[in-house]
Amino acid sequence: MSALRTRRSSRAAQVGKGVAVVLLLVFTLFPAYWMLVSALDARAGLGSSFVPASPTLEHFRFVLTEGGFDRFLRNSAIVALATVFVSSLLALLASVAVARFRFTFRTQVLLMVLIVQMVPLEALVIPLFVQVRDLRLLEQLLGLVIVYVALALPFGIWMLRGFVAAVPVELEEAAYLDGATWGRMFRSVLLPLVAPGLVATSIFSFITAWNEFLFAMTLLGGATENYTVAIGLRSFFGQHSNQWGAIMAASTLITVPVMIFFILVQRRLAAGLTSGAVKG
Repeated sequence: MSALRTRRSSRAAQVGKGVAVVLLLVFTLFPAYWMLVSALDARAGLGSSFVPASPTLEHFRFVLTEGGFDRFLRNSAIVALATVFVSSLLALLASVAVARFRFTFRTQVLLMVLIVQMVPLEALVIPLFVQVRDLRLLEQLLGLVIVYVALALPFGIWMLRGFVAAVPVELEEAAYLDGATWGRMFRSVLLPLVAPGLVATSIFSFITAWNEFLFAMTLLGGATENYTVAIGLRSFFGQHSNQWGAIMAASTLITVPVMIFFILVQRRLAAGLTSGAVKG
């Protein structure tokens, strides 16, 4: 009798967990579903419906043509990819330096990197604005890339340092004994083993550069031709009314590249974690 009671309570617990997971998924995915439905609904904003009352792609056409969102997407792609490449390269080299070499103020540098991560982004707006202004890069995409690289570097260095430190020094020494130069060892031994961390930092850098609004609005000012998607979305909000169909279509277009980027790198992230565990 007790065994039957135990089985029933176990089954009830499993059912409860299943219901909780379903409710969590609905709560998480419903905003994205509503965004897509509104983007495809010709009467978006005029009424509430769980399915498009009059399905159409007109909102997407308007956003990409008259709305000029194709230009915003191009600008964001340039900024995000440049940020990912530069920040990943600098973070990798810096993490190798702090993990493998002993130099004066090494501990202080690591503490500084950690402290910078704790500073609220809002507190950095004015200092970074002044620096970009002094470099004469206001209202230019290059100035925005420099700022995003500066924001992504602390996280990248701190994360990659752990990956580099986890690689046995004996592997590098074995490569040197086989006649490899430091560059060859770096490409053939160290880089493949720290690839999972590199992918993780690239995801963070890409999402930061793609979705960021405050610094983009502050640094680009009135240069509408250089606006990124986060600022471009604001153009569909009016003083007395909002173009909800266009807003939802633009929001969908903003979301898709992030999903594609994550899908492309997540397999590499999983494979890299597995291979790194085996090789290490």
